[in-house]
Amino acid sequence: MSARQALHTFSTGLTVRGRAFLTSGLASIAAAILLSYPPLLRIGVLLAALPVVAAVITGASRYRISCRRVLQPARVPVGASAQVHLRLQNAARLPSSALLVEDRLPYTLGSRPRFILRRIEPSGHRRVAYRIRSEHRGRYDIGPLTLRSADPLGLFELSRSFTAQHTLTVVPRVQPLPPTRLGALWSGRGEGHAAYAAAAGEEDIGVREYRHGDDLRRIHWRATAHHGELMVRREERTWHSQCTILVDSRTSAHRGTGPAASYEWAVSAAASAAVHLLNQGYHVRLSTGTGAGLIPAEDQDTVLDALAVVKPVPIRALNLDEWSGGGAGTLAGSDLLVIAFLGELGPADAAELARARPGSAGGVAFLLDTATWAGPVTRPMEDRAFRDSVRILLAGGWQVVPARANDDFAELWRAAGRHGAAEDQPYQQPYRPFAPALGAVSPAAAAAAAGPTVPTDGTVPAPAATTTAAAAAAATTGPVTGPDAPSNPGAANANGESR
Repeated sequence: MSARQALHTFSTGLTVRGRAFLTSGLASIAAAILLSYPPLLRIGVLLAALPVVAAVITGASRYRISCRRVLQPARVPVGASAQVHLRLQNAARLPSSALLVEDRLPYTLGSRPRFILRRIEPSGHRRVAYRIRSEHRGRYDIGPLTLRSADPLGLFELSRSFTAQHTLTVVPRVQPLPPTRLGALWSGRGEGHAAYAAAAGEEDIGVREYRHGDDLRRIHWRATAHHGELMVRREERTWHSQCTILVDSRTSAHRGTGPAASYEWAVSAAASAAVHLLNQGYHVRLSTGTGAGLIPAEDQDTVLDALAVVKPVPIRALNLDEWSGGGAGTLAGSDLLVIAFLGELGPADAAELARARPGSAGGVAFLLDTATWAGPVTRPMEDRAFRDSVRILLAGGWQVVPARANDDFAELWRAAGRHGAAEDQPYQQPYRPFAPALGAVSPAAAAAAAGPTVPTDGTVPAPAATTTAAAAAAATTGPVTGPDAPSNPGAANANGESR
């Protein structure tokens, strides 16, 4: 250590008491010299020497304390506690002085924990622990740990910071969901996809033409006789359902602040749905509707880690280009189930969602009535905009489940499953005052809300007759899923009757 570094360490390590001792000693020395009074000179030298001796004694124990931190668990849901264990060991041959231990924490995890440890004997150790919790999602760094040792008189204090840090991940709260069926049971990619089976017929499922090198024991003789050429069985493949979960992450689409915001409700519900579907064997992808790209969710930890850090983005319109690989249009054809957690929608956003959902995929939209997160008073214009969004989504083939601030997502999930299992039954929610009104909408009113009156830059790409038919089905039976909303313009006439 150079002289400049030693001087800097000495000046920064002096406590208020040490500075007072040093100042008093120097003043006494100066007065004794001016007055030629030797006893005062001896007192001044003693007062000035005490802080220097304290700094030398305290600095002798530097870099002799080792620390180990253990975080259990490293991933917790919102509102749950984690425990931090610290183990401090004295690696010196002499006992240490009293230690002030302070661990650095973000403000969202609470105040910095501080502990005072008595002297640690040589090769001895001390253990301390504390709890942390957060009501906000995110990743938080814990540490580095700071040790402060002082001399017995409290004249000099030496601080040492370790470099090790740990990361606590606070994930959304996951709610157990009842078993239900919202869409198709399986999907996949490759030769054995359901679309190939539908095109080739049941007799040709799992066969292809013979190729050089194929095992002759795999020849399918019935298919060979039918096609007039050698056909072999395909290798058996395992197919999984695939689902895309959309979380509307526009800042302008949500209300409320902190953990009680509508966006936090949507993120928690999306996490619950994703974990439930993963346990059911689905392949899940996440989308935020901001153009950031699809997030593959391989397992529960991947889903929760991804949703732990999503934040609202200050954009006004939904960006669904990522659903179709960068081009406007529909979702990727491999999805047979799309679940959307939507905030406040404009007519253009609702029309874009109606156009993006393919006719072969089941679409379930949990539409948040964000006005209920803002307060108990709902303005008429907000209620009207919410109803218009519901009508447009229904006309586009989505199954719409309205959600309010105090609703239990497990109950909404169960209600959506009941409707998905029985399409011919009206989907009623008596605890929502606006639900009966939605079911009583006439076809003409629904067509007027979702048809030509929608701006041309965000219209549903279907003729008026098709839109009217879908709206009529919505008024008769509640939310409409893919099979009930005809996607072919020639599949319905002006009266809404299927041909």
